[in-house]
Amino acid sequence: MTLLNIAQIVIAVMVILVILAQAQGGSVGGIFGGSGDSSFRTRRGIERTLFRFTIVLSVVFVVLSIVSVKFA
Repeated sequence: MTLLNIAQIVIAVMVILVILAQAQGGSVGGIFGGSGDSSFRTRRGIERTLFRFTIVLSVVFVVLSIVSVKFA
């Protein structure tokens, strides 16, 4: 049980770091919704990798949460 809690904390910190890394790619105004360029653009390279990694980490976090509740 303790191992699941530690894994959840580690995954949560990793999700936060990956999201912050994505936010650094944009301007500060874009974080708060004040970006001037509202055109659509595709993700490429490291931005796409970070986006997919965020999704994977989020799914792993949800699965760990469900497993943790089941064992509690």
